[in-house]
Amino acid sequence: MVRFLDSSVFLHAYLKPKRELKDTEKETKKKAINILENIERGEEVVTSTVHISEILNIIEARLGLDAAIRLLEDLLAMENIRIEKVDKKDYEEALVLSSRYKISPNDAIACAISLRMNISEVYSFDKHFDSVPFIKRITNINYVNNKE
Repeated sequence: MVRFLDSSVFLHAYLKPKRELKDTEKETKKKAINILENIERGEEVVTSTVHISEILNIIEARLGLDAAIRLLEDLLAMENIRIEKVDKKDYEEALVLSSRYKISPNDAIACAISLRMNISEVYSFDKHFDSVPFIKRITNINYVNNKE
C-alpha cells in the first residue's frame, strides 16, 4: 500500500528544538525518524511539490541553506518517493476539502492528491487529518494510530 507523506514527518524528524523536549514530543520525533528510515529502506510513498517546498522552506529557515539543499538532493535521489505536481485543479479541489473539513489548504492538497490516486493513508503528525473521513493518519510504522 502506498501512503501519502506529509511534511510534518520531516519537520518532526529534522528540526532541533531550542528547549528540552517533553516525553511525548521525544516519542513523536522517534516515530518520525522511524517512518523516514522505513522510506529510506524502500517503502514507496507519494508527496507533492507543495509539501516538498514547505519542508525545504522551513528547513532552510531553521537549519540553513546547505541543509535544505542536502535534503532536496536526498529526496530527488530516492526512486521510491513519487513527487506529484500540483495544479489549479488540485487547488480548486483543495479549497472545497479545506472548507468542508476545516483543514489547511496544504493538508487539503494532500487529501486531493490522495483521492485522485486512491491513497487512503497518510504519514502525518497533523491531527487535522483526523477530520477527513477518507484518510487514515499513520504516525507509526508498526501500528495505525488514527486518534492520538
